[in-house]
Amino acid sequence: MRTIAIGIQDFSDLIEKDCFYIDKTFFIKEWWDSRDSVTLINRPRRFGKTLNMSMVEHFFSVHDAKRGDLFEGLAIWQEEEYRRIQGTYPVISLSFANVKEKNYEAARDRICQLIIDLYTKHTYVKDCERMTAADREFFDSVRTGMPEVVATLAIYKLCDYLYRYYGKKVIVLLDEYDTPVQEAYADGYWEQLTGFTRNLFNSTFKTNPWLERAIMTGITRVSKESIFSDLNNLKVVTTTSEEYASSFGFTEKEVFDALEQYGYEGQKEQVKYWYDGFTFGEHKDIYNPWSILNFLDTGKFAAYWANTSSNSLVGKLLREGNRRVKESFETLLRGESIRTPIDEQIVYNQLDYDDTSIWSMLLASGYLKVLNYDREELLKREETAEYELTLTNYEVERMFYHMVRAWFRDAGGDYHDFVQALLLDDQDAMNEYMNRVALKTFSYFDTGDRASGEEPERFYHGFVLGLVVDLQNRYFITSNLESGFGRYDVVLEPKNPSLDDAMILEFKVRNRRREESLEDTVHAALKQIEEKQYAVNLRERGIPEDRIRCYGFAFQGKQVLIEGGTHLS
Repeated sequence: MRTIAIGIQDFSDLIEKDCFYIDKTFFIKEWWDSRDSVTLINRPRRFGKTLNMSMVEHFFSVHDAKRGDLFEGLAIWQEEEYRRIQGTYPVISLSFANVKEKNYEAARDRICQLIIDLYTKHTYVKDCERMTAADREFFDSVRTGMPEVVATLAIYKLCDYLYRYYGKKVIVLLDEYDTPVQEAYADGYWEQLTGFTRNLFNSTFKTNPWLERAIMTGITRVSKESIFSDLNNLKVVTTTSEEYASSFGFTEKEVFDALEQYGYEGQKEQVKYWYDGFTFGEHKDIYNPWSILNFLDTGKFAAYWANTSSNSLVGKLLREGNRRVKESFETLLRGESIRTPIDEQIVYNQLDYDDTSIWSMLLASGYLKVLNYDREELLKREETAEYELTLTNYEVERMFYHMVRAWFRDAGGDYHDFVQALLLDDQDAMNEYMNRVALKTFSYFDTGDRASGEEPERFYHGFVLGLVVDLQNRYFITSNLESGFGRYDVVLEPKNPSLDDAMILEFKVRNRRREESLEDTVHAALKQIEEKQYAVNLRERGIPEDRIRCYGFAFQGKQVLIEGGTHLS
């Protein structure tokens, strides 16, 4: 059996070492036959984008003209016409995967260094007799500290130089084009970066007469208005597109064949439960290669894909999201689905306030999958269509459970102790621990324009997510649903009513004009539970009144007062 190699992303290295490889070379034919000028392919991380880009580079590059041996026995080598074009094009290949800087200046400098490295690699073109003195002067100006106008024109000019040297137009490959964009959004310099990348991309991919073809890969489809303005020759392939559906990721047949080859045929159903769920176009049952390779290597089930790199952006969007976002996330954690419009063009500067953008981002990133959507409605309207979404698989579910628990890590054991005190109806302990938790985590959840003391919504909905994670085995936990004559904040309905009490939690911020103290506020919360008859749904499900506990949570700044617990009877 071939060795399972983890982390090799260079195609030639993988083939020469005779490592495990699932043949994706037919992608070369499918892409070349499409005749698209510039192709943008969006796939979640760790789905073989970098390996496929390396494969394309080794196939077409003049520097690999005598490396047909890399493709012998693979699908593309059965195509006679493709054997003839192997190794016949100048290729420019670069990756933005490691452009993860904390400010614009550092990100621009990192991209500029990548361009300088390209010029160093192709320094031989300076000797071409078709190069003028002005060309050589520009070539030498591509160096550390170069002006932005030079940097944004550099790839365009290098295509010109390579065309003159080889007499053929150039193939440009740009891997992980959107990594700098995501980092710029997370660190607050998105507007600055988009201006630079817009000029770089337009000169490279739009106004470039020496460009033969180009591929860009990334996780998201960044909105055309931000960095692809006027780039009307761009073919976009997203996770809902039919093109290249099986070229990135492993199909179920490929996974099951590999399991049999490595002696894990008895684990097929569990592998499917953990790692299946990705859908590209109409092609279902796609698996993440990273998780499958790690399972084949270790034989152990774990959240390999979900934990490979930082989930900080996803965590930021969910943790700092408004009440609606947290309630929908709560629904997803319960194993249910949500319905929402989806716009595949991610507008990063809308992520802070547009719920649709958040769910679109999570879908593109692979954390959610499409259960259903109205295809006819999608085709006949220009505006975004509504999709039914759920968590992709068990691996993603486990990742989110760990993420929510990490949100309360700063509170140490206080959050866990609070939950235990809640179960025991120990109100003294509940108040002690909850005040510690609020003090340490309030501002972490509430990043709105108003001070956290005036708007606890983000905090207590984050708190509810913690309850969902910690108590889901014992309770059905819901928030902001109708019952009686209003909408309650939180209800914990026991899965075994003979062992656990039901609980109703109501949250209120002290109104200084109406309430003289936190005690008045907490009494108002308890009164609202009674007057609005929030217990109606629990009673209708057969839970007796003497097994329903009610708690009021009163907030003033980071101070919390909890009272109640008395059964309704």
